[in-house]
Amino acid sequence: MTAPDAHILIVDDDERIRSLLGKFLRKSGYMVSLARDAAQARRLLAGLEFDLIVLDVMMPGEDGLALTRDLRRRIDTPILLLTARGETEDRIAGLESGADDYLPKPFEPRELLLRIAAILRRVPVVEMTQPKFLTLGALRYDTEKGELWQGDQPLRLTGTEAALMRRLAASRGQPVSRAELVEDLGRGTGAEGENSERAIDVQITRLRRKIETDPREPRYIQTVRGTGYMLVVD
Repeated sequence: MTAPDAHILIVDDDERIRSLLGKFLRKSGYMVSLARDAAQARRLLAGLEFDLIVLDVMMPGEDGLALTRDLRRRIDTPILLLTARGETEDRIAGLESGADDYLPKPFEPRELLLRIAAILRRVPVVEMTQPKFLTLGALRYDTEKGELWQGDQPLRLTGTEAALMRRLAASRGQPVSRAELVEDLGRGTGAEGENSERAIDVQITRLRRKIETDPREPRYIQTVRGTGYMLVVD
């Protein structure tokens, strides 16, 4: 697995560290998603597949060790723990929880990069479960390229519409909350603060106009009352 193919989830309650790690790994060629705590990490993991999780141990609420133990009962995604506690017993506790590696803080970013590369080299290559195309009536959506087609003609999507389609397609058949969409796509919507969820609604309405036969009675991008939206394909 090469860097551009890998999607990494960084979970750290320290916004500065989270942001710096995200920028560093993106510059190194990785796709990166960020979570501020275990709860947000769970929401992202429910809708997206990751190749590696970089997880801080010392977080308020559910800490990294507890989250690792729980995730290990359900998924095999490699986990690299980060912590300011570097004692031998702490490293053993991390590995016993199910982590693949353990890196004490502070660390050199290059060492993190080397640890990530080493873990990914050990992961067997598996076939992607996401189909190449999703069918939405007379339209088809290319999941690899993020393109929407009607016959031989591509339908133009704005950057935010394309991001929404990718996010909904990754969780097709499952509701995605407005809060998740705001977290993942908020900057792309141009939304800020309390108006951000409303901005998502506006973008969904625009996307429906391009997809639905009758946008007032949506068949493919359905509203899940009290939650958000769900993509339903043929």
